[in-house]
This record gives sequence, C-alpha cells and structure tokens, in this order.
Amino acid sequence: MKLYYTPGASSLAPRIIAFEAGLDIDYDKVDLKTQTTASGLDFSRINPKGDVPALALSSGEILAEVPVILEYLADQVPSAQLIPALGSRERYRVKEWLDFTGAELHKGFSPLWEAPMPPEARRLAVCRLHKRIAYMEQCLQGRSYLTGDQFTVADAYCFTVLSWARFHRIDLTDHATVLEYMHRVSDRQMVRRALQAEGLSIAA
Repeated sequence: MKLYYTPGASSLAPRIIAFEAGLDIDYDKVDLKTQTTASGLDFSRINPKGDVPALALSSGEILAEVPVILEYLADQVPSAQLIPALGSRERYRVKEWLDFTGAELHKGFSPLWEAPMPPEARRLAVCRLHKRIAYMEQCLQGRSYLTGDQFTVADAYCFTVLSWARFHRIDLTDHATVLEYMHRVSDRQMVRRALQAEGLSIAA
C-alpha cells in the first residue's frame, strides 16, 4: 500500500493509524498546488478529486476520504484495537465521531484556508468552531479519548484537524479538557513518530 500525503494535512491521521497498527506502507508526498508527487507522478490522475489523502491498495485500487481510509487501515490489524468490530454498537460510536470530525470540524476549518478572508467572515467561522469544540469539551469529561479509554481512528482524525487551530491562531484556552486531550494524544509514541516523519512540531 502507498499513502499519498501532504505534511500537516488530514492525511496525517492515516499515517498515525498506520504507525499505531504497525503497518508497513509506502508514502509519497504531494504538492497540492502543482498536483505532483515527490516521485514525479501526476496526482490528479491518481485522485481526480485533487485532495489528500489517497491510499493505493496492492490491487491498484485507490481509496480516498479520511474516514474510509482510517477504517480500512484499522481493519487490517484488528488486534491493534483501533476500531471496534463490524456491527458492534461501539463501532457506530466511533463512526459517529468520524462523521462529526469530518462534517463539523474539518469542514469548519475549510473557510479559514481561503486567503484573504474578510475579518467578519473569519470571526463567524471561528465562532462556529468554538461551538463545536465546546460540545467536545462536554463529551470528553471523564474520558481519556473520544469514546472512552481506548484510542481509536476517531482520535487520530480529530487530533489532526484540531491541530490546525495553532496554524490559524485560534485560542483554545477556554477549552481546557480539549487541550488536555490534545496533549494526551500528542504524547502517544506513534503520534509523535508520525509528526516527526512529516517534519511537524510535536507539541499539540
């Protein structure tokens, strides 16, 4: 398998899970502006959507979309317990957080990547994000991770997206439990390894 990624993008989440699961896969860095990979490939022909991540399977098929790739990777190594068993109620809870992260957090950050952004539009976008993060603050009370004491694919995705708050200078000091959660995830050995592999700061 090969993961097409861009440092710090949502593709960091699949790398974290690959490391956590002990999967030996290849990585090819993508320049999203030029749509070329470090190996010289035309990324737009690999994933016509033009976005990372994309996972090339040994069959030659391409998987895209973060939640799907995360589930696929985790299911390769059930013993790593990165996602509950198919059909279990616990699995649906993890998928619920994957959907929340994609629809509410990931998409919530999308307007902030547009430059230049009018100040009032930015304020509204940040306000919406704070409301979603406040919801997380409530849910994380008494929990180590999103669904309890077990780290899952949902945490890898959520951590990745929330790490963008630093880049966009979004102050999370009013969300102390979320900050503790971010530090807890960033302290995991394989998360630190994934961050280092992409040349990123280890601090949450």
